Amino acid sequence: MSFSVLPEFALAFMLVFARVGTMMMLVPGLGERTTPMRIRLTLAILVALVMMPLVRPDLPKSLANLPAIANLLLVELMIGFTFGLASRFLMSSLQLAGVIIANQMGLAFTMSINPAGGDQGQSVALATFLSLLGISLILAAELHHVALMGIADSYRTLAPGQAPASGDAAQLAVMVAQSAFATGVQISAPFLVFGLVFNVGLGILSRMMPQLQVFFLALPASILLGTVVLIIVLSLMMDSFMTHVVRVFRELFPGLG
Repeated sequence: MSFSVLPEFALAFMLVFARVGTMMMLVPGLGERTTPMRIRLTLAILVALVMMPLVRPDLPKSLANLPAIANLLLVELMIGFTFGLASRFLMSSLQLAGVIIANQMGLAFTMSINPAGGDQGQSVALATFLSLLGISLILAAELHHVALMGIADSYRTLAPGQAPASGDAAQLAVMVAQSAFATGVQISAPFLVFGLVFNVGLGILSRMMPQLQVFFLALPASILLGTVVLIIVLSLMMDSFMTHVVRVFRELFPGLG
């Protein structure tokens, strides 16, 4: 490589890395904060280098127009952030489901550090368990490969410098957030039914046997029965989550089929 093409190469790499690096830092499975920063950065650089020959013809060839290049850089960062944040919403469904389940089982007070949450402090232990299980399933099912292919597909959806309309970006965020909320409630639906039936049963029992200390019986029974229900329905819960992940990836990256 001659020194004369270094500025052009550096400009193209910077513009590609702006989108690819931002998406890589946010996508589920690859962008978790528990992954060492050096590994994430190295992987983002390698993916950007692979993407460069595909999109280089559409990028500026010189630094003559700096304002246009700065605007293009901001657009690429915005595109990467939009796609990456939309995919990051996927994990919020498991966080919501974990909080609902813990409340119904009486385990809302059990807190633990969530490794997937980085420096965000503690979260409900069940939410942490479901989040780590979801990340493990995404990696085991090789859906992170789909995310990598989606990065390439994003250049077919939005060419370099083609900023998404603000209304479309807002609609995408609302759609993904609504889907994540609905999936979280659906995953925790068995425990909503369990909590309703269990509390109604306790109310009837307290009326039939006033001398029984219902409150001393309620918490151990709720934890025991809730754990049994969790063991029975866990596979179905995670199957619903994986179906949700595949559906969202198809909506974000329609070119993958």
